[in-house]
Amino acid sequence: MKKIKVGILGTGNIGCDLLMKIQKSDILECSLFMGRNLDSKGMKFASENNINISDKSINALIENPELCDIVFDATTASAHKTHAEILKTLDKYTIDLTPSLIGQMCVPMVNGEECLNKKNINMITCGGQATIPIVNAISKIQENIKYIEIAASIASKSAGPGTRANIDEFTQTTKTALSVFSNVANTKAIIILNPAEPPIMMHNTIYFLVDNPNMDKIIQTTYEVEANLKKYIPGYKIIHKPTYQNGYVVVMVQVEGSGDYLPKYSGNLDIITCASVKMAEMYALKRINNERCINI
Repeated sequence: MKKIKVGILGTGNIGCDLLMKIQKSDILECSLFMGRNLDSKGMKFASENNINISDKSINALIENPELCDIVFDATTASAHKTHAEILKTLDKYTIDLTPSLIGQMCVPMVNGEECLNKKNINMITCGGQATIPIVNAISKIQENIKYIEIAASIASKSAGPGTRANIDEFTQTTKTALSVFSNVANTKAIIILNPAEPPIMMHNTIYFLVDNPNMDKIIQTTYEVEANLKKYIPGYKIIHKPTYQNGYVVVMVQVEGSGDYLPKYSGNLDIITCASVKMAEMYALKRINNERCINI
């Protein structure tokens, strides 16, 4: 099958994990790995894997726009404000892994098909990808939800400079997404960096304030979500089934990383790269099928 060329903007842990996942894809090929320092660990890693690298950052794509059709932005929310305008001018399908909230908010299982028609999609946050599918599904079957809160707990070792620089954006972007995908105005998002040794797996606890919940439906729906998410996030697991405690429905999920580039405890990074590659493959498949139809 023909492969669609992609570029990765940002050469940190997330960029390198994206690269590993793209190399396993049947329909994606990394043709450009863009950063600012040729001596960085990420640049050296890409070079060792025979990937075309550049220290000109997004200028490399401006100079050679034909090198890729899809661009992953794995930099920071502030940097994406600049990148978004440039990528729009270059007419690239842009998958934004920062919590910039510039493009269409995207959760592949929830609104992936709709996002194929947008040029810039925002993958929200790791906590958003882990909790919004459950929040969205339960909000469709349970009326009168008064409040939703999520708490994402991640290993401190898996929070690099980019993650730490975006803490404020994480909480606000996740909160906004929770409200949009649930139609519940009163929401809250919390992130905890846990320094425990050995490092903990990513855990996400979801709280729904609601009277008289239909627990049978909620439990069934939650496990259906888990089964669907496992198709593209293999390490996703319900570890505390929905229960009703003190007026709240409580659900807890764990995300174990795939171990491609990062340790398995870095599920917070793995979940957003898994979701991003899923969207890139959906877009690539649509493009390939459209080209076949034109050729016929």
